Amino acid sequence: MKIRHLEEVDHKDLHEIYSFTEVLENTSQLPFMSSSQVSSLFSAPNQYTLVAETEGKVVGHVTLFLTNKVRDKHTASIAIAVHPEKHGQGIGKALMHEAINQADNWLNLVRVELEVHSDNLSAKALYQKVGFEVEGVKRLSTYKNGEYVDMVLMSRITPYLN
Repeated sequence: MKIRHLEEVDHKDLHEIYSFTEVLENTSQLPFMSSSQVSSLFSAPNQYTLVAETEGKVVGHVTLFLTNKVRDKHTASIAIAVHPEKHGQGIGKALMHEAINQADNWLNLVRVELEVHSDNLSAKALYQKVGFEVEGVKRLSTYKNGEYVDMVLMSRITPYLN
């Protein structure tokens, strides 16, 4: 597996990842996204996206969403998705470790935060393994598969500043 920066040619593979219900249901997006909609998720200037590539194909990504807010420049939010056929193979963990490396050592970030659906137990476990802690719960925050679900708020603060 190779981790590298997102390139234009990767959008087709990202669209495939986001075509799977088991991926999309854990995002804030609606099903059946077009390729241009998926591409637009990764085209904002204040993003830093890394991809995991195996056998010439992108099988996952992690994106740090930076802010223009002057007083929040030490903070970013993070999003990740891995191709369902590659779940449980360490790709998500490798992507998260590299995103944290970039945040700590290159982007000068102190706080990385995320929201995760309360029923997404494997994602919550991954985030905790790489140093994220639960900060709170947004009750009935999102609508998914015909019912409201809670969102768990998690963050990772740079360890040497704790």
